[in-house]
Amino acid sequence: MIMTFEQYVSQEQMHFPGATGEFTLLLDGVTLATRMIQAQVRRAGLTGILGSHGEINVQGEVQQKLDVYANEALIHCLSQRQSIGIIASEENEEPIILGHTSPDAQYAIVFDPLDGSSNIDVAVTIGTTFSILRRPDQNSATEPIEWVLQPGSKQIAAGYVVYGSSTVMVYSAGNGVHGFTLDPSIGSYILTHENIRIPEQGLYYSINEAYVDKFPQLYRRYLKCLRDGLKGRSYSSRFVGSMVADFHRTLLRGGVFVYPPTIDYPSGKLRLLYEANPVSFLAEQAGGFASNGSMRLLDVQPTDIHQRTPLIVGGAGRAG
Repeated sequence: MIMTFEQYVSQEQMHFPGATGEFTLLLDGVTLATRMIQAQVRRAGLTGILGSHGEINVQGEVQQKLDVYANEALIHCLSQRQSIGIIASEENEEPIILGHTSPDAQYAIVFDPLDGSSNIDVAVTIGTTFSILRRPDQNSATEPIEWVLQPGSKQIAAGYVVYGSSTVMVYSAGNGVHGFTLDPSIGSYILTHENIRIPEQGLYYSINEAYVDKFPQLYRRYLKCLRDGLKGRSYSSRFVGSMVADFHRTLLRGGVFVYPPTIDYPSGKLRLLYEANPVSFLAEQAGGFASNGSMRLLDVQPTDIHQRTPLIVGGAGRAG
């Protein structure tokens, strides 16, 4: 029996007394935007949307044309939802404040519209990550930033979409992790990976070894242990350079994805809210673990919407 993402979410909402359907409508905005993005990704080499946009984003990175399109698509689709009070994007310096004073606005959503955008021009897998947070009980109308500056443990749902050989959405609302593959013939995401569990130990580690001399000594020792078989087996290296792609493989095949701090980025390079928190939520829901190297990543209290972090995420065996 075929089950679409919309059917799955509606069925899931039946388990929550008082559910109004607004959350389902919010997620419909996410799926609509990601379908728009994947259509452009598929035709990128034919429509003149490849290449640099010519501007620098708030992260100090050169924006690609598809970065801009993906960001605008998500903002447009989500800003129409009355249940959303705050939108925060990795591409924008400040959050977008919608109807946060309205009692109907119950959610904040944060996202990286196009993870791995430096790979766009060479047709390597890229993706979108998103995280949904509930309006804080103690929130005052004058402090909308508090909607997004919540620990990852407060996420009520998170997910990502991989634009690769197929377009796959991986999603959790705290009831396990499920994968949905886009069927372009009907324009819907179909449930194809039910109740994903990350293997306790895998075959691969994912890390950018070009920077190994800039890693802290602890990470170098850990990497040597993986290569030398001191964690029970000798691991092979697999690194795409798009976090979504590397994590997606880790989620399905096991292993460990590591993005350490370096001399150049002592606080790490991944963004806590937009990248690390969503995949950490998914990893834990799938039976894995996620750490910033010193503590559970989902317990980190954000202090800035563009805060960076190291990330170690993988199977519960801790070696991956």
